Parts: sequence; structure tokens; C-alpha cells
Amino acid sequence: MQRTVNQDSRRPEPSSHRPQKKQELLVFLFLALVLFPILAVLLVSGYGFAVWIFQIFTGPPGPPG
Repeated sequence: MQRTVNQDSRRPEPSSHRPQKKQELLVFLFLALVLFPILAVLLVSGYGFAVWIFQIFTGPPGPPG
């Protein structure tokens, strides 16, 4: 069985793909630099808030004093 090489894969991409690549880069930068850090902070602060509220009702952890 012999493999055939696709000659199209060696050609440079047409210029019509440039706007799509730029848009993909902008979306990636938005996700990596804006959305994911904000979600991480919200997730951690939400967990801390939940623990704080839980301890208001049940008291601090440890043996009863």
C-alpha cells in the first residue's frame, strides 16, 4: 500500500483565510486574557463566600469548645 501526498497541503493558504485566522487569534486572546481569569476569580471567590456563609451557620471547624 503506497501513500499519496496531497499536493494542496504544500501550497500557501489563500488570502481569504486571513480574516478568519485574525478572528481566531482575537477570540483566543479574549478567552485567555479576559474571560478565563475572570471566571477563575469568580469561582474561587464564590467558593470562599460559600465556606464563609456555611461557617456563619455552623460555626468554625474543629471540636466544640
